[in-house]
Amino acid sequence: MRPQLAARLGENVPRYTSYPTAPHFHSGVDAAVYRGWLEALENGDEISLYLHIPYCDRLCWFCACHTKQTRQYGPVTAYLRSLHAEIATVARFVSGKGRVRAVHFGGGSPTMLKPEDMMALGTVLRDSFDFLADAKVSVEIDPNDMDEARLDALAEIGMTRASLGVQDFDPKVQKAINREQSFLQTKAVVDGVRSRGVGSVNLDLLYGLPHQTRESVCSTVAQALTLEPDRMALFGYAHVPWFKKHQTMIDEAWLPGPAERFAQSQIAACLMLNAGYEAVGFDHFAKPDDVLAVASRGGALHRNFQGYTEDRCETLIGLGPSSIGRFRQGYVQNMPSTAEYGRMVADGGLAAVRGIAFSDDDRVRGWVIERLMCDFAFSGREAIARFGDAAVSVIGDAVAIAQTDQDGLFERSGDVFLVTDSGRPFVRSIAARFDHYLAAGQARHSAAV
Repeated sequence: MRPQLAARLGENVPRYTSYPTAPHFHSGVDAAVYRGWLEALENGDEISLYLHIPYCDRLCWFCACHTKQTRQYGPVTAYLRSLHAEIATVARFVSGKGRVRAVHFGGGSPTMLKPEDMMALGTVLRDSFDFLADAKVSVEIDPNDMDEARLDALAEIGMTRASLGVQDFDPKVQKAINREQSFLQTKAVVDGVRSRGVGSVNLDLLYGLPHQTRESVCSTVAQALTLEPDRMALFGYAHVPWFKKHQTMIDEAWLPGPAERFAQSQIAACLMLNAGYEAVGFDHFAKPDDVLAVASRGGALHRNFQGYTEDRCETLIGLGPSSIGRFRQGYVQNMPSTAEYGRMVADGGLAAVRGIAFSDDDRVRGWVIERLMCDFAFSGREAIARFGDAAVSVIGDAVAIAQTDQDGLFERSGDVFLVTDSGRPFVRSIAARFDHYLAAGQARHSAAV
């Protein structure tokens, strides 16, 4: 462990689930531009869908997602009408050209939907879009929501991957983040989805939470491993109270410092690796036969707004308020306000309000950052082959970064630029060196480690 380095490089930088990152989106990419991008899809294109459910029946204080708490189901019912309307409009513009390879339900809490509403949503999607026979359907699950009827509903819509939020099993930590959830609750849901034929289970764990210690992190990982998940994600808690006001409920005195965060992350990673999981990128772990591990070994790993993925689709269509879509031309984001989103889609309209069209430089830097985040390396020769002269200045940046690195984190080996083993925990900071927008932006980000 290198705690001094962690303290110095634990700077606030983007997570790089996109490039350019969302703070640099602008209103020049609006509903008219979005419609053009949808209509420009080609016959046979494979697409992914992301559906955002912006409600929770309780608000976890650590959460930085776009969501709101409601104890009444009426707002959810009204929202689903708007979501169905947007699906119909988008499907009309796509007009059968795209074939759905993957669907991801996120939030918020998708599993707070009533079982009949979840099944109705699944039916609308399959009636509106052309699904490939082997399309993957993943759902983010809050175990506190779950009962037998909801488990049956998820099986009915064809869920192939269940992603369960765990965070930490320590009761003191759970109380501090307003997310009380026993190990037995989690186990019951894992057993329930597996008994219904779901072949892939992911657990999300966090480090850097209030009151977490290395011992509590070890205990949580040890308990998680008994469930034999196919994948685990190990995220650093993003403390951004200027962005999410409910995080002010967490006393900053309870939070571990940069060196302790780094130690927690490395201990948790070691436990997973010792249990036979393979590292995928810098914060995912998977069993060797999991498709994510296979993609990682084969250089076919990708990164999008859901994190690391084997999904190779160039087009991701975001549905719901604040959802972001990716097209060959650029990124587009829907109106974040749920009420305004509903008004915009009510009469066959689109809700896109901001985004960014790719420049040639964006494409090169986006590819380089994704390869660093996924493979910890990129080939200058391949960059030239893909992007031509547009890659020259970015390769020049890589040469300069390698030459000036004094920490042994980033180096050049012939044609290849690579993040060293010591540099892998700091790959976000290394990727940030290639971010053309970062220095000029005003956005604030979470800690890199």
